[in-house]
Amino acid sequence: MGTPQYKQQPPCQTGAGVHFANQPCMMSLRKPTPSLARRQWLKHTAALGLSALPLWARAQNGWPQKPIQLIVPWPAGGGTDLSIRVLAEEAGHRLGQPVVVINRPGAAGTMVAPLLKAATPDGHTIGQLPLPVLRHALMNKVPWDPLTDLSAILQISGTTFGLLVPTQSPWQKVQDLLEWARTHPSELMLGSTGMGSTPHLAMEDLLGAQNILYTHVPFKGTTDQMLALASGNIMAGMNSTGFAPWVEQGKLRLLAVFSEQRSARWPQVPTMKELGFAQAVYHSPWGLAAPAGTPPAVLALLHDAFKAAMFSPRHLAELQRYDQEASYLDSTAYHQMLVQSSQRERKLLQRMKLLAE
Repeated sequence: MGTPQYKQQPPCQTGAGVHFANQPCMMSLRKPTPSLARRQWLKHTAALGLSALPLWARAQNGWPQKPIQLIVPWPAGGGTDLSIRVLAEEAGHRLGQPVVVINRPGAAGTMVAPLLKAATPDGHTIGQLPLPVLRHALMNKVPWDPLTDLSAILQISGTTFGLLVPTQSPWQKVQDLLEWARTHPSELMLGSTGMGSTPHLAMEDLLGAQNILYTHVPFKGTTDQMLALASGNIMAGMNSTGFAPWVEQGKLRLLAVFSEQRSARWPQVPTMKELGFAQAVYHSPWGLAAPAGTPPAVLALLHDAFKAAMFSPRHLAELQRYDQEASYLDSTAYHQMLVQSSQRERKLLQRMKLLAE
């Protein structure tokens, strides 16, 4: 029912490119075989250091030895999933091995952390790291720590959020929704992408400040939530900018965004901040991580390949489809951002009395 689709292609041949779990690949390229002149050039430039070599040539020095699995903790078909598939394909071309997208939805996008901790730290298993991973570890007693059990590779982008209703909803603005919910305690059925997700906490913060009781309906990911919202099974929902195609197709109405400024894509839609909710500004950056103990040289290759991939025209165009942009941080800066974000999340959860005892 209006689920975003990606184009089906014939099955991949052996070689570089990207393979999707249970899906045909989008493209396949055979690993290039250097000519004699190119082999001589590679031998000459090797003396200058590995940084002088193209990524596919550097990767031939023992790694990667097989396809790389990229765990995406969301269902297939959502905005983040689709942009990561383009990112994976671009990185696979540069690494000389396929990058296989593995969807592992559930638990508000936090399944990636235990899966990475359990993986062999050889660089052949990496994952997309959404901010709720930090929050989940603070809200629950879990046998993993995202700051010590994972190695940051780089930050890729980030998502802002919006409050949506079905197009047939009588609510034309945020105040309409709030007034109805205030006079109908607990009857507002509002969906998010999972318990403890950024959309969930944002709405808890907003509605709690208004002393409004509502019924929270968690979903595994954007696609499931958007389907339920468009069909009227829930009354409202907060989600990241993966909702863009649904709004553009006229299936959902965007009441407000939770960004600092209005979106260039929907300039007529107000921000929650300008509606009088000064604290309702939420942004959720995400990047890639590997298991702790992954060799630094392998992390460097992954960083370089995915940095080049994230700034490729195809990936930038895909981000733009969902009102996102590249937000690069290198491995060190990304790790520092995660530490600082964890500290801020701890304070927020402590104020909301949601910290694990």
